[in-house]
Order: sequence, then structure tokens, then C-alpha cells
Amino acid sequence: MKLKFKAGIGVLALVFLPATFAAEGPIDQDSKTWWSLVSELSADNMEGRDAGSGGHERAARLVASRLATAGLKPLGENGSWYQRVPLTEVSVPHATLRGPNGKLVFLDEFTVAPNTGLPPTLTAPIAYRGYCAAKTLGDVKGKLVICHGTRRAGLPGRAERENAVRAAGAAGIATIADPGFTIEPPRWPHAYARSVKRQGELPPSDSFVKLTLNAEALGQLLNRNAAELVALGSAGHALPVFDSGTADLGFTIRTAQFSSPNVIGVLPGTNPALADQAIVLGAHLDGYGFGRAVDGDVIYNGTLDDAAYVALIVHLMEKRAGKGFARPVVVAIWTGEEKGLHGSRWFMDQPTIPLEKIAANINLDQLRPIFPLTLMTVHARTDTTLGADATAIAQAQGIRVQDDPEPERNLLRRTDHWPFLSAGIPAINFVFGFEPGSRSEEIYRQWYRTGYHKPQDDVAQLMDWQAAADFNQFFYALVQRVASQRDAPAWEADSALRALISR
Repeated sequence: MKLKFKAGIGVLALVFLPATFAAEGPIDQDSKTWWSLVSELSADNMEGRDAGSGGHERAARLVASRLATAGLKPLGENGSWYQRVPLTEVSVPHATLRGPNGKLVFLDEFTVAPNTGLPPTLTAPIAYRGYCAAKTLGDVKGKLVICHGTRRAGLPGRAERENAVRAAGAAGIATIADPGFTIEPPRWPHAYARSVKRQGELPPSDSFVKLTLNAEALGQLLNRNAAELVALGSAGHALPVFDSGTADLGFTIRTAQFSSPNVIGVLPGTNPALADQAIVLGAHLDGYGFGRAVDGDVIYNGTLDDAAYVALIVHLMEKRAGKGFARPVVVAIWTGEEKGLHGSRWFMDQPTIPLEKIAANINLDQLRPIFPLTLMTVHARTDTTLGADATAIAQAQGIRVQDDPEPERNLLRRTDHWPFLSAGIPAINFVFGFEPGSRSEEIYRQWYRTGYHKPQDDVAQLMDWQAAADFNQFFYALVQRVASQRDAPAWEADSALRALISR
């Protein structure tokens, strides 16, 4: 049964729905066993596994127990399975925004970047300034400046817009989430407004207000044709600049300190000569937890993001039943990925195994087995020998590989292999690819609109079981090859990425 929470007036009503789900093709026994653990990790009683939550703690204990039974040894702190990551959270549980034409709904139509310095209330003139190039701002001192959040080449980017608006003395910036960025379109509602940082990294208190606006609600703030402005901005056309009444804003701020665990274990290797060449298999345990209701559901289960691939690593260890590869294999189940790669970054700063004894990282995230796996994006494919390993295995399975076709999404830096690459350790990550204009692309884009960081990423969603099995077999073979072959993973001599990160 799928448990959903429907928000009512002053109550939460429980609604039970059948746990049926759409599926493409038959499911094999290996996938059934894997999916059983996926379902357990992303069940409603895990409450979406938000970092620091009781649900995350329960999921971490389940993972540690399964790894222990599979024959791994703990590699956390003080001989335990856990490495606790100290975190500080600033959240905005409630915010208001009213413009000349009405009130916007918090999280559905606008959100705010949390900061301890946000003013409890603010009344500011509204200044619409198009793309917010510094030369077009004019007098915006003390104003709330509305900017179109385009990602088009030749127009100001996020940092350039904010820097210009700050330098001009504005009270804040309200960025229209660009519906023209179709490769990863804006997603509403937002689950919540929280900022989570590792201990000692909380930014300074700042009264500058940073809002994100749902383009469909822009008309509440402007006395112009908002839909026309959105269309022009999405297409990169010239935009006017004008002032438009005042905005009234209010914010409630909360702070909290807590810790959340990485789960870390090791399957010892069988070749003493390779004992200092550990291969780290990583995936993130944390999800979004409870958030803004979507279709009456407030639990953001995070089945494909990333319970499924935590479960796949655990499942592989269970299949091994304590039988090691030539090299040691470290299983690292991260916390805090969704809030800024905090678990993996903390591990790199406070390693429970010397970093010089880590030969490579194979990361599992961003995987969506919801259409056939005939093409696979391989991050850092040409930068390390892991790319050649992955290519050889994929091609043997009839899967073509490619470099990232959408670098503007910055996926390379958005998951837990990035701290390894940044530290000079070969690492790799994968995304299901598709041909432009194909049915697979249609499914992929739809998932990012309706499933990504939504309650609908649960066990009831569409799955292509053949695609899931194909990737799982690819992963098993890749780990076998990398953890057992004679030569350790290494950087390619002509890697542009290594040259970039070593500067």
C-alpha cells in the first residue's frame, strides 16, 4: 500500500492507495531482489530520508546491517559503520510576498534563499530590469529588482546578475525561473526553503533578499503584460526596463544544528600487493524528506534519487557474500548530497581511509531506468582510464557511450564523484542517454518535470525493467574489471579536466 499524506485544515488525513506501478517488460530475479531493498529504503516509513531526520537514521542502520551481513567490515569513526557529518541549517518555514496585483503563494509561486540576516518585513519598490546587465540597471537603490534568469550565452549569468544588482544598492533580486531552459525546466512547487551547510561554513548574515519567481505568477508583481515579457526573455529577445509599484515581503527564519551519518564499510581485497589501491563505490542515501504537498503527497521518497543505487551497491556486496576482489572495495553511502555534497566532501576532508590509498571512485547517481538503455553518458569519460573501462563493457553489451551532451546543466559537479575528481582521484558517473527528439527524450524530460525531487519519485513510477537490468549488469562488470585488473585507474595524460582542477 502507498501511504499518502493529504493536507487539510489543521489536520493530516491518511489516504491509502494501492501499491501498483507501471512497468515495461518482465522483471528478472536479480532485479526483483534488488528492487525489494529499493522498496524498503524508499518506503513511506523512511520519510524521504532527509539528512538529519529519523528516517535517514533508520535507513542508515538498515544499510549498515545489510553490509555487515554481507561480510564487509566497518570503516567509519571509532570502529563503527558511521561517519557523522555536522551540519547547520537555516530555513524559511513561512514567507509572504504581495505585489501591486495580488499575493504570491510561497513555494508554489516564489521561494527565497534562506539567510539569518533576512529582514522580518520589507517594503520595496519593484524595478523590472530585463536581463539585469549592470549598464541597464539605472537607479535601483533600495528596490526589489526583477531579472530574467536566462542561461543563454552572451547574456548575464546568475552570478553576474546578482553582483550587478548588489553593487547598485538594491534591497534584493527576484529571478524569474526561465521556462525557456527546456533541458531542465523550472519545477514547482519547491519542497521547502532550506540551506544546509557543513560545520563552520554558514555564510555571513546578509540582509540582501534573493527570490526565485514562478514565471506564471509574474503578473502579480508587474503592471505590464507579464506573459509577453516571459516569452521575450525565454527567447533571448530585447527586454524593456521599468518600475512597477511596490512589494511587501515577510520572512520567518529558523536555524538548527544536527549531524547526519555517512555509512562506510570495506570488503578487503585478496591481493596484498594491491591493498593500497581501494576502489570506492558511492551513492547518496539522503533524499528530500517531507516537503510541499504535490497531489496530496508530502513524502519525497527519492526512489531513483538515490535509494535505487544505494540498494544496488548493497545488493552487489550481498551477491559477493564476503568474497573479495583483488583490490579492497570501500562502500561509501553518503549523506547530505541533496544539500551540497556534504557527506562526500566531509569524507574527503576527514577521510576514514588515507586518500593516498584510494585508487578510484565509481559513483551511482542521476540514473533513470525509465526507457531503454542504448546510449549512456559517461562523465569524465576521456579524463581517466575508467572511461575506457566503462566504454569496453558498455560496447560489449551493445550500449553506445557519449560525453555529456548538456554541459550547461553542470551535472559533472552536481554529484558525489566531483569531490574525488577535485582531489585528483579518478572518478566516474553515468546518465541514461537518448537521441534528440526520441521517445526516450520525451520520457526523460517528463520525469524531470514531474518526478525529479517530487513525491512522484516513488516505487509506483514507470520502470523499464530491461533497462534497469542492463545497467545493473554493466555496473557489476565494471566493478569486477576495475577492482581486479592489473593496472590501477589513472588519469589520461591529455585530460583537460585534470589540468583545470590542478590550477
